[in-house]
Amino acid sequence: MSFIKNKLSGNPFLRRVAMLVGGTAIGQLIAILSLPILTRLYSPDAFSVLAVYVSALSLITVVSCLCFEYAIPLPKSDRVAAALCLLAITSVFVFTGLSTLAVIFLKELINTLTNDKLIHFLWLIPIGVFAVGMYNALQYWSTRNKKFGLIAKTRVTQSLSGTGIKLGAGYFLAGSTIGLIFGQLLAQGSGFISLGASLLKYDIKVFKSVKLKHFKLALKRYDKFPKYTTLEVFTNTAGIQLPIIIIAYYTIGSEAGYLMIAMQLLSAPMSLLGGAIAQVYLAEGADRYHRGELKSFTKKTIINLAKISGIPILAAAIISPILMPYLLGEEWSRTGVLISWMAPWFFMQFITSPVSSILYITNNQKIAFYLQASGLVIRVGAVYFAATYQNIFIGEYYAVSGFIFYTLYLMVVLATVRKIQDKI
Repeated sequence: MSFIKNKLSGNPFLRRVAMLVGGTAIGQLIAILSLPILTRLYSPDAFSVLAVYVSALSLITVVSCLCFEYAIPLPKSDRVAAALCLLAITSVFVFTGLSTLAVIFLKELINTLTNDKLIHFLWLIPIGVFAVGMYNALQYWSTRNKKFGLIAKTRVTQSLSGTGIKLGAGYFLAGSTIGLIFGQLLAQGSGFISLGASLLKYDIKVFKSVKLKHFKLALKRYDKFPKYTTLEVFTNTAGIQLPIIIIAYYTIGSEAGYLMIAMQLLSAPMSLLGGAIAQVYLAEGADRYHRGELKSFTKKTIINLAKISGIPILAAAIISPILMPYLLGEEWSRTGVLISWMAPWFFMQFITSPVSSILYITNNQKIAFYLQASGLVIRVGAVYFAATYQNIFIGEYYAVSGFIFYTLYLMVVLATVRKIQDKI
């Protein structure tokens, strides 16, 4: 134990990863431990509705800050960073207003596109856009200021509140879907209140000192984020979420619900470490790049991620078809089959996603966008083909398309690393 403490105290990178991992671990553990209860309180159809809500919300919230949040950790000037944060927050308000208007005036169209799965829950979309968008913006401000402990705390409280609502509504409201959706909203965005309070208490002076010139400088220096990164992250999210909506539209059963639980079970342990490393990698990466250390830093990160994920993911692929009916209930056996098919996809995602920000750091936002656009075509194309010709295997097609995309992405990341070395 003392060895671990000494190791962490002497390595700021590891210490920050440990903080985020700790908060994420507790949050993910709460969510995973609750699943065997939730799958018995709610039907697969209810989870299919939740899957469509999460997909629709994600398509909006991923661009609700116009990606200004990704640039917040990068400037040397706190005032320029604060200007970026304010631009992100302003954008959230705009998208909240637009989504409210869409829900009011385009209700029939949205219901048609989602096969009426959100007919009773459209009013929760603007609320979700605001909460999740604000959390995203404030989280990156906290990342810049190395408030990793606070971020970890919000992840725990979000998971506790969201899971509590889901369990309570499932029990007292006889599995009403509203409990699942509202609980998910809290689990994704309620932490913005704590992060906002911290900003107002400790950082408000910086924000009050921001002038017009800081906004102009932020827009000029980081204009590629709203121009290119917004399109990139939207296409990335669309590649993941649009197939879910398509699957819910074309399948009669609860395939979207099975997929959602399979993805949650696989992504929970994967995002536990990978997500934490991704945030710290972004915070550390710019400095490493300027010191000529980004190549070795990136390669070492990829190798370590591969070492720690290979065996657990292989084990999950083997035992899931046997375990899921006992863990979640007999009607969830399909989830175990889908986990086996998704295992190669999530392995490639785990070793690629944390270092994908190398394309931001090296000013290659255009390449990142083209990659994500390719991923959108690959994934949606595969799912649409399956929906048209092999509907029974639509989940399997989706899983294979994810593996193909992340393999392509890793090849581009490695090629970028080699170009950095050539320049040095």
